[in-house]
Amino acid sequence: MSNKAIVLILIYSIITVGCKQEVLPKPKAMLRLEYPKNKTETFETENFKFNYNSLSKIKEGNSTSITLSYPQMNGTIFLSYKPVTANLNQLLSDAQKLSYEHAAKADDILEQPFINEEGNVFGMLYEVKGDAASQAQFYVTDSTKHFLTGSLYFNTKPNYDSIYPAAIYLQDDIRKLMESLRWKNNN
Repeated sequence: MSNKAIVLILIYSIITVGCKQEVLPKPKAMLRLEYPKNKTETFETENFKFNYNSLSKIKEGNSTSITLSYPQMNGTIFLSYKPVTANLNQLLSDAQKLSYEHAAKADDILEQPFINEEGNVFGMLYEVKGDAASQAQFYVTDSTKHFLTGSLYFNTKPNYDSIYPAAIYLQDDIRKLMESLRWKNNN
C-alpha cells in the first residue's frame, strides 16, 4: 500500500469518527398558545338568549341559524334552532347521529350531559378527540318548545395536535353558552 493510500484512509477515518454526533431524542412538548380572557356579551333572538365570547363575531343566517366566528383561531361554532312540535325524538336522534358521524376519524367521543332545571335547559355536549372534522357537538332543549344544536369546526384540515389549544378554548366557550342559555316564551 502506498503512502498516499494510507494518508487518504487516515484522513477519511478521522473525518468519519471525529464528526459523528450523538443523536438525542427531542423532549415531548405541547404548543403553548395563550388566548385573551373571555369577555362576555349577550345575544338575543326571538326564542332564546345566551352569553358569548366577545372575541367572536356573530352572524345571523336566518331566523334559525347563527354562526360564532373566531378569526384569531380560524374556527366557527354553528348554531341551529328548531321548534319542538311532537318531533323531539327525531330531533334528539338527528343530533346524536350527527355527533357520532365523526366516530370514524375520532379517537374518542366524550359525552357530557347538561342539566339546568332552574332554566329548563337540558342537553348534551360531545367532546370529539382526534382528527375528526368537528371537535365538539352539542344540543340543548326544554323538551317541549325549543331545540338548539351546535357544532364546532375549524377552517383547516383536521390535525388534533395542532388545533388542540384552540379546541379546548372554544369547548369552554360552548359550555358557557350552554350554561347561560335561557329560553323565551317558555311557559
